[in-house]
Amino acid sequence: MRKDECFYLGKIAKKFSFKGEVLIYLDTDEPEMYEDLESVFVEFNKNLIPFFIEKGGLHKGDFLRVKFEEVDSEEDADRLINCEVYLPLSTLPKLEGNKFYFHEVIGFDVEDVRLGNIGKIVSINDSSAQPLFEIMKDDTEILIPMIDAFIVQIDRANKKVVLDTPEGLVDLYLG
Repeated sequence: MRKDECFYLGKIAKKFSFKGEVLIYLDTDEPEMYEDLESVFVEFNKNLIPFFIEKGGLHKGDFLRVKFEEVDSEEDADRLINCEVYLPLSTLPKLEGNKFYFHEVIGFDVEDVRLGNIGKIVSINDSSAQPLFEIMKDDTEILIPMIDAFIVQIDRANKKVVLDTPEGLVDLYLG
């Protein structure tokens, strides 16, 4: 399994018990979706290694407490601390309408209802309080906050995102 065929689920944060259990911090708005996983991919030495889950359950909201097969001691668990955890993209439920996964819209054209085509989404910046569409128009980067009120349509068939941005926002970049 290659990393580009997966999505980042979270990170193994700490040991939970002396029997090899670990807590995975889930980087998701819906941790309950991942409560009954059979397996995950753990990045170890730049490789994704499948780990099968003997038992798991949510712990304090954002954590998944898991017991991996063949991880039976604190020493085994220690080797996994801070490793990133991934799942195949194929395991994501399909979203419809204007709900979308960040990775899904990379490469989509962006059309503003007033200005027409304003470029292509090259990335999503979610390191700030408000995620941003990073759009390239020729050599100019345009940053548009990912606000529901701005998103008119996610057109998957035509690989296009239609936005209704406040007057002047895009002009700041293209002015």
